[in-house]
Amino acid sequence: MIRTSGGDVDYERTGHGYASQRRPDPRIEALIHTALGDARTVLNVGAGAGSYEPADRYVVAVEPSARMRAQRPATAVPAIDATAESLPFDDDAFDAVMATVTVHQWADTARGLAELRRVARGPVLVLTFDGAALDRFWLAEYAPELIAAERRRYPAIDNIAAAIGTEVAVHEVPIPVDCVDGFTEAYYARPERFLDPRVRAAQSAWGFVDQVATTRAVDRLRADLESGAWDARHGQLRDQPTFHGSLRLIVGRP
Repeated sequence: MIRTSGGDVDYERTGHGYASQRRPDPRIEALIHTALGDARTVLNVGAGAGSYEPADRYVVAVEPSARMRAQRPATAVPAIDATAESLPFDDDAFDAVMATVTVHQWADTARGLAELRRVARGPVLVLTFDGAALDRFWLAEYAPELIAAERRRYPAIDNIAAAIGTEVAVHEVPIPVDCVDGFTEAYYARPERFLDPRVRAAQSAWGFVDQVATTRAVDRLRADLESGAWDARHGQLRDQPTFHGSLRLIVGRP
């Protein structure tokens, strides 16, 4: 039997474009790999198509979606079919554990975070978004339904921090202007990209916006781009090297 993901998105149906649209950005990747420190064994939970997995360490990957596992590159380790909430590993089995842009997909976030901490001897890294900061992004003007849906989905940063360690650091991650990982804020300076349905299909947030609202948002954005209204309000972002939005890297140590 093919099992779907354990969270709120059916990646068997919607996950076919992630490997091409959601590539690891090297600058974000560098922050993650630095935070791993000297860990030699790393568990990647909610591993998807393999973004941000270090190539210079022993990696074990967990991913419940068969479609996402099938998109992993040939150079990546095969992913184990399991969920964050029930990791099939002993206590303290890994030097470090990472979970990148996945905790909001889990059926039971608290249980999943507890599992990350249980199997890690050292740091637990969670790359996620801060729901309280989502309205920094101009897309809120066009798709408020999307922002509202995302705010409900993302666990509170303080709750994640409390679950993954006694010594915790929360880093605000700057998003590069040419970011190649196609989450919504990656296109803060490239609004035209949202007109492409392939881009939106690789952003799970749009799955929580009905078609009427999506069409309204896209049509309004297209009109504002054609008229110059978007650039009149936000054009300075096109030359802004980074955007400090909602992306956060949380690092917890025992």
